Amino acid sequence: MAQLPFTSRLAGEQGWTHAFAGRAVREYKRFMGLAAVAGHPVSPPEVVDQVWHLHLVYTKSYWHDFCRDLLGKEIHHCPTTGGSAENEKFEDWYARTLESYRRVFHEEPPADIWPSPARKRRESGLGRWIDPAAFWLLPRPAWLGRLIRKFSS
Repeated sequence: MAQLPFTSRLAGEQGWTHAFAGRAVREYKRFMGLAAVAGHPVSPPEVVDQVWHLHLVYTKSYWHDFCRDLLGKEIHHCPTTGGSAENEKFEDWYARTLESYRRVFHEEPPADIWPSPARKRRESGLGRWIDPAAFWLLPRPAWLGRLIRKFSS
C-alpha cells in the first residue's frame, strides 16, 4: 500500500478536503472517458485539470495503466499557447465538453467542479500550481512590475 495515496496527496497539495479530492478524481475519470469517446476536443474545468496534472507526474500509472490499458488510447495534455484565439477555442471546447457530459452521463455535471462557461472564464487560474507548504509565496513589489514593463517594451 502506498504511504501517500494519490487522493491524499492531491488533497494536501490543493488544500482540499479528502472528500472533495475524491469527488475531483471521480470527475477527472469521467472527463478522461469523455476525452476518449466524445469525438471532439475536450477541455477540463480547473479542478479536473489539477487532478490531471498530478496524474501526469505518475508516468507509468498515467501512460500504461490508465491511457493504454484502461482507455485504450493516448490522451495528451495540450495546454493553451495564449491569446484571444486560443481562449475562444478552449471556451468552445469546454462548452462542447459540458454538452457531451450531459449526453453521456445523463445528468448535470456538479457545479462546484464544473462551473458554467461564464463562471469558468471569471475564475480561470484560481487553482494551486505551487505547493505553499514547500515554498514561500510573496507578492511582487509594484516597482518590480514597472521595471519589467520598462525593459520589455
